[in-house]
Amino acid sequence: MTTQRTVLVTGGNRGIGFAIAEEFLAQGHRVAVTARSGSGPDGALTVTADVTDSASLDAAFTAVEAELGPVEVVVANAGITRDTLLMRMSDDDFTDVIDTNLTGAFRTVKRASKGMLKARFGRVILISSVVGLLGSAGQVNYSASKSALVGFARSLTRELGGRGITANVVAPGFIETDMTAALPEDQQSAYRASIPAGRFATPQEVARVVTWLAGADAAYISGAVIPVDGGLGMGH
Repeated sequence: MTTQRTVLVTGGNRGIGFAIAEEFLAQGHRVAVTARSGSGPDGALTVTADVTDSASLDAAFTAVEAELGPVEVVVANAGITRDTLLMRMSDDDFTDVIDTNLTGAFRTVKRASKGMLKARFGRVILISSVVGLLGSAGQVNYSASKSALVGFARSLTRELGGRGITANVVAPGFIETDMTAALPEDQQSAYRASIPAGRFATPQEVARVVTWLAGADAAYISGAVIPVDGGLGMGH
C-alpha cells in the first residue's frame, strides 16, 4: 500500500507538469499544482502562483497546507524558454529564463523545506532537461538554468540528506507536448533520427519516473540525475 502524500507540482497546468499531477492523483496522492493561468487535472487543487514572486509562492503554499496538509513532495517543473543564438540574446532573455527555471526552483524548494524539516521527510524533484548537460545551440540561457539544477540537488542532498529528505533531478529529452507538436515536421524527423529509441517520450513516461522517485522504492536515491530521453544524452 502506497503512503498517501501531499504533493505540489509547479507549472502543473500543461505539458509534463500536468501529466505529473495526473500520475500522482492516479496513485492516490493529495495533489496541488501552481499555475499562472489555467488549471491542473481534475482532482488537483490549483493555486495561482508565479515562481518568480516569493510572496505569491508563499501564499500558494499556505493555501495548500490549509487544505491538504504540509507539502511532502515538491516537483519544481515550472519553466520557460527564450531561445535565440548568443549574439542575439538580450540580457532579459537570459535573466528571465534563469529567474523562472533556476531561481524559481530555489524559491519553491526553500519554502517547501520548512515543512519537510519539521516532518523529517521530504522528496524534492527538479525537472531539468537533456540539454542541461548535452547542450543545445540557441539555448545558452535554458541549458544553463537546467544544468544548474544538478548542483542545486547535490548541494541540497549534502545539506538535508540526514533529515529524511532526498533531492533528485529528472532530465527529459524530447516529449510529445504542444511545444514539440508545433515544430515543423522535418525538424521533428531530424530530432527523432538523433534519438536511439527513434521516438519522442509520452509525458506519462516522465511522470512515472517522478512518482517512482517520490515513493518508498527510491528512498535511498539522492543527488541523482535520471535521464528520460531514449538514450539521446548518454553519458551526460
